[in-house]
Amino acid sequence: MNSITITISGDRFAWLQETATRLGVTVEDLVLMGIEELQKKQEQEFKNAVEYVLNKNAELYRRLA
Repeated sequence: MNSITITISGDRFAWLQETATRLGVTVEDLVLMGIEELQKKQEQEFKNAVEYVLNKNAELYRRLA
């Protein structure tokens, strides 16, 4: 397994600890969930952009085919 080290302020770490405790997870799991959520959001935004372009240009693509 790989590891990563980050430096954050005491206030941010305290917030992470409080949030993790409230959710019943470790700080590490909370951070991983946040990263995964960002990745999912980016993937969905990309899919939405592709779908928009394809739908917007559908008639043009039909004529070119």
